[in-house]
Amino acid sequence: MARRGAGTPFLLQLSLLLLLRLGGTLGCASVTVSPPVVPLGSAVAASCTIRRELCQGLEQGRVRISWMLDNKPVAGSQRQGPGGTEVSNLTLPRFNHTQARLFCCVEWNGTKQRVGMAEIRAGYPPAKPLNLSCVLNLDDYGLTCQWQQGTNSHLPTSFVLKCTGSRAQAVTGCVPRGGHSHCTVPRRLLQLYRQMEIWVSATNALGTAESEHLLIDPMDVAKLDPPTLQSIQSIPFQTDCIALAWDVARGTQHMELQCELRYRAPQDPAWALVSGIVGQAGTAQRCGFLFGTQYSFQMRCRRSSASALGSWSEWSPSRNYTTHEKAPTGKLDAWWGAQPAGAGGRLEVQLRWKAPRQREANGRVLGYRVTLSPRRRGRDPPTVCNTTRTQCNFSVPAGTSSVRLSAYNAAGESAPTEVILLERTGQPLSGLRAVPGGERSLRVHWEAPLAPVTAYVLEWQRVAAEPGHCGGCWQMERDGAATTALIQDGIEPFQRYNISVYPLYEGAVGVPAHTTAYSQQKAPSHAPKLHLKRISKSEAELCWEPLPVEVQNGFITSYTIFWASSITSMASATVSPSLSSFAIRGLKPSTLYKVHIMASTAAGSTNGTSLTLVTTVLDDSELQFLFLSLGLVFVGLMVLLICFQKNERMKEHLWPSVPDPANSSLGKWVPAALPQEPLQSLAAREPGPAAISAVTVLEGEPGKQPGKEPPALSAAPPALPRPYVRQEGPGEPVQYARVGAAGYRGQRLLPEPAPRFYENLRGRGDGGGGGGGGGEWAFPEEPPATFPLLQGLRIGGAEELHECRAD
Repeated sequence: MARRGAGTPFLLQLSLLLLLRLGGTLGCASVTVSPPVVPLGSAVAASCTIRRELCQGLEQGRVRISWMLDNKPVAGSQRQGPGGTEVSNLTLPRFNHTQARLFCCVEWNGTKQRVGMAEIRAGYPPAKPLNLSCVLNLDDYGLTCQWQQGTNSHLPTSFVLKCTGSRAQAVTGCVPRGGHSHCTVPRRLLQLYRQMEIWVSATNALGTAESEHLLIDPMDVAKLDPPTLQSIQSIPFQTDCIALAWDVARGTQHMELQCELRYRAPQDPAWALVSGIVGQAGTAQRCGFLFGTQYSFQMRCRRSSASALGSWSEWSPSRNYTTHEKAPTGKLDAWWGAQPAGAGGRLEVQLRWKAPRQREANGRVLGYRVTLSPRRRGRDPPTVCNTTRTQCNFSVPAGTSSVRLSAYNAAGESAPTEVILLERTGQPLSGLRAVPGGERSLRVHWEAPLAPVTAYVLEWQRVAAEPGHCGGCWQMERDGAATTALIQDGIEPFQRYNISVYPLYEGAVGVPAHTTAYSQQKAPSHAPKLHLKRISKSEAELCWEPLPVEVQNGFITSYTIFWASSITSMASATVSPSLSSFAIRGLKPSTLYKVHIMASTAAGSTNGTSLTLVTTVLDDSELQFLFLSLGLVFVGLMVLLICFQKNERMKEHLWPSVPDPANSSLGKWVPAALPQEPLQSLAAREPGPAAISAVTVLEGEPGKQPGKEPPALSAAPPALPRPYVRQEGPGEPVQYARVGAAGYRGQRLLPEPAPRFYENLRGRGDGGGGGGGGGEWAFPEEPPATFPLLQGLRIGGAEELHECRAD
């Protein structure tokens, strides 16, 4: 039950919608628009009337009416009409759509339901048809007319071709099909040789427009078949005139025709037109043709009585004819270069010339001849060059001032052109410059010299990595007052050209002036490749190879160097194009940098590949000092090591060899076992008798007795014996040795038995050791405290060793 109760409102809503739709189709609502087609941008009024009794489900309750223009809601007013109807009125003040649908809706249960609809169209009145023209086809004699529609009216428009003056004496015509702008009036509706009025009518919901009315005789607009050219020939011989024979097309023999002739040579940009040829058939003459030139001829005709609206026939098929030749005329433009030919006194000449123009060649030039002198008394002069090219190299005797140049064809030879071999010693031009004259041309400017000039010669050469020579890259300007010239032959964009201009004076040739130019520039094809030349901790020097001229594509205005690291921003510097190296300063030590170069012209720039470099920790001078210091230390260590290992004298000097008492003769009679006593400081020892167990007497100098010292030694002994004393406790024996002042002379053993014990008398105060030292040894010094072996030789524990004074 719950499920059934939930579905009941949905079923009621669906049934109401169906009833509303059925009621609408049966007249539940009516929508009217006045008018349904309006001019674009004008106001539109509409009304919607709802009849309750015809709209099932809306009998009770209030009816709410709304409007929608396509899918956009619009507001209208609502009122109650007669007979229980509900009426809503809507006004659109400015309708800017060419086509739209207006819906009348009612609201039920919160939703809008469409119950009525009207379509509104807007546009413009039809435009006037233009360019009406008609042609009569002689095959079926149907009159075909065509026109151009005007501006789009945005409304359905119908076109009708109308004509009057026909046999029916009524307005007839034709209707185009498929939206085309042409149609054909059949022969049965036409009357030939009689004027008819023809026009086009365009009609739509907002009005009607008509084209211009034509008053024509259908035969005047008949399109004839083209005539036929029978023959072409030159008359009379050796003139520039020709005669053409022509015949009309079949079916037009009874008509008076007006014809036109056109012709042109292959090098001509446009046709030359000859009009006013009248007649049924016959011949036509025309003069002014070039000798030895091939021409193409065509012809067309129409009725001579036709007005300007009459149609011409198609052009006849082309017929070619070559006029007869004549000997070349005019002078040849020539330019030369001369240099000594080595030994023999001859001159090497490089002669160049321009081929004559077609008007002067008078046919096909077969060759050129260069002679040293003109023809005399019917004899041919010696020929130095006979060629089909436009340049020749030959040698002439020294002192030759001129040569003669002539061209010849099948009809004869031209008058010789004298070429004077002048020296190039005249004043050069000033202010020479060249600017682009177009994508494939250069305009050269110069300042007029003070001396009168007869002509100028311009030479240009493309700059390339591999030098070449262009024989035809020159031209002559015969106007001596000219200050500019246009170069067009062989000029290509993005290529550099060297240009030279020679002024030709009355008796000399001027020294050439030079300049360079581009007809068009762009960014370089690529930038130069960077190379690292030198680097330190704060500076890096870069270098690069100059770009080849083929890839520059213009004048290099500058090079720009960019560098950056991970901790610094991008920096740059502009370098003159004449330089090929640059030093970057202010870098940080031990830092990675990325560097690239940009080449620029007036038309753009190109970046090169990136170069990665790392600055050093130290400069070169610091590295050299460090390496020098380490080298010196290493050398010193090696010297010391070698000295310590190999040089015994160095060892003796630094560490003198001290005799080992244990290996002396004294050590041989020392008791094998001696009482061990810990070392005590000298101050802690008490003076006492010392027992001497053995005495060794060292050999002194010859002539001296042991224990006897000269009296002079008591005052200032030069060298005293150095004792070695080992003192034990009181009453213990002491081993000692005395080293004589004269050096060590060896040891000898004392005879047995062992010597008696002696008492150390120091400290008794009896002066036994004083006096003249008759039998006593003196100890003036105490052994060094840092030498324990000598400390042990002290006798009787004496703290200081003093020299014994004599009584």
